[in-house]
Amino acid sequence: MFGGTPAKKAKQFWPSAKRLLGLLRPERAGIIVVLAMVLVAVVLNVVAPRVLGRAMDVIFSGVIGRDMPAGMTQEQVIAGLRAQGQDQFADMLSGMTLVPGAGIDFLVLGRLIAIVLCMYLVASLFMWLQGWVLNRIVMRVVAQLRMDVEAKINRLPLNYFDTKQRGDVLSRVTNDVDNIQQALQQAFAQLIMSVLTVLGITVMMFAVSWQLALIALVALPLAGVGAGMIGARSQKLFAAQWKNTGGLNGQIEEAFSGHDLVRVFGREADVLKEFDEKNEALYKASFGAQFVSGMIMPVMNFVSYLSYVGIAVVGGLRVASGAMTLGDATAFIQYSREFTQPLGQMAGMANMLQSGVASAERVFELLDEDEQLPDTATKQLPARMDGHVEFEHVTFSYTPDKPLIEDLSFAARPGETVAIVGPTGAGKTTLVNLVMRFYELNAGRITLDGVDITELSRAELRSKVGMVLQDAWLFGGTIFENIRYGNLAATEEEVIAAAKATYVDRFVHALPEGYDTVIDEEGNNVSAGEKQLITIARAFLANPALLILDEATSSVDTRTELLVQQAMAALRTDRTSFVIAHRLSTIRDADVILVMDEGRIVEQGNHARLLEAQGAYYRLYMSQFAGAADPAS
Repeated sequence: MFGGTPAKKAKQFWPSAKRLLGLLRPERAGIIVVLAMVLVAVVLNVVAPRVLGRAMDVIFSGVIGRDMPAGMTQEQVIAGLRAQGQDQFADMLSGMTLVPGAGIDFLVLGRLIAIVLCMYLVASLFMWLQGWVLNRIVMRVVAQLRMDVEAKINRLPLNYFDTKQRGDVLSRVTNDVDNIQQALQQAFAQLIMSVLTVLGITVMMFAVSWQLALIALVALPLAGVGAGMIGARSQKLFAAQWKNTGGLNGQIEEAFSGHDLVRVFGREADVLKEFDEKNEALYKASFGAQFVSGMIMPVMNFVSYLSYVGIAVVGGLRVASGAMTLGDATAFIQYSREFTQPLGQMAGMANMLQSGVASAERVFELLDEDEQLPDTATKQLPARMDGHVEFEHVTFSYTPDKPLIEDLSFAARPGETVAIVGPTGAGKTTLVNLVMRFYELNAGRITLDGVDITELSRAELRSKVGMVLQDAWLFGGTIFENIRYGNLAATEEEVIAAAKATYVDRFVHALPEGYDTVIDEEGNNVSAGEKQLITIARAFLANPALLILDEATSSVDTRTELLVQQAMAALRTDRTSFVIAHRLSTIRDADVILVMDEGRIVEQGNHARLLEAQGAYYRLYMSQFAGAADPAS
């Protein structure tokens, strides 16, 4: 019944559990109502067997008293039995209340049965109500938690996502939040009910017979030791299950994301072999975890049966001696049977709660991550901008021990096209990311039309910048909606004009639905070049003051590239542009070419001047168009 949820061990259980329960603080009025209804239900469920025992006494007393002479008192009957040598029977009758010759009092019996049925009915109603109220509370709390996580994601700096696996971040946002919901929905109320039930049954058992209660409680240490040993072993196996599940999910994600690459290199057999190995490891861990955790209930049931035998024997002797009634004995046996059930539930729910707390800890780690610096937003840019960008002694590094850009200064004058070239890792993309404030500077400053970009809100800054990345990103929607994403206020005519300017219009009409063609989830119903053209059209529609093209034509064929270059040339009029390119043929007409190496600008100038200098740019150019450069050079 329990153990189906893979357990993860929290690093700091109690602080994380306290913080998790703190999420319920805004709903404390509802929680109090839930606790009150659980308490009422538990009290009714616990008292009902005692009332049912009274009904058993009425039946048994009636059956015994029916065969006795009418008109005699109970004391006279007992004295007569002792005179006949039936002391044991007399002792049993001495513990009962009976009327000789009266038989079963069906009026009293019916009243007791009605009371028991009402108690169980009301208890069931309260349990259903508390479940309904708790579900609403948990759903609101989890919905708020998801909103907090979503808001946090949007406040995290870009370097957080650069240093974290995408699958791990997605797991925290989805799987871990769902696990928290499950723990709060099931473990929270069940644990409270189980604890109250155990306390209530314990009180009732001592009220019926303290001797039998001690016999029942002797089984607790045995059950606790057994469950603890098994739980410790299963916890390790569940941890291995989660670890292997993550490894398998990562391998599947990589295999699916790089499916084409796997086929190109003929690695299907290797991928399948790796999958089989990880799947086998997950199977063994899961089987072991479920098998070991499944032993908890059988062990506790075995201990319960031992206790049950002891209670039945001693209880029978006490009934025979008149020390307790048959009804009390049957009620106690029912209590002893119900006593181990909440204990087993507590063991299973504790496992689920621990898993939920561990998930909460992972979510809290995300919520506690350092956020990007808050916007000062002391200034605003004018509606019409010149687009003058200046780097003043800029220093930046991703990690303190690895300097990347040191004391870099240059200016891009209004309307200029600045091309940035250099080997991989030279800092080209980093440079434009700094302009967008995806990262914060270590020293120096960057100004836009004389305004320090740190004095602008990120939204204000980025609203003036259009950016096209090397990896084209399209969302699930129509081509028209994807283009309009650059300016949601754009009219249909403006969207189509942008599409024509970037030559999207020429291939859209070849599609069955035209601009209403829906891009599928993977964007496979348009080519890579067409996807890039759509993203360029999106940037064009935004009509930015500053344009950044990061390998924007890398996925476009040669003919389309020429058309896009013509469109970009028209767009760059009165607009400052940064173009990152590996294919140097695309930036020959740039006003300024910056050649970067290891975070430094080693050369700058136009195409003709840099070729004449026969420096770093010359070597890059010749390696592409005149054969590989001499390694010695």
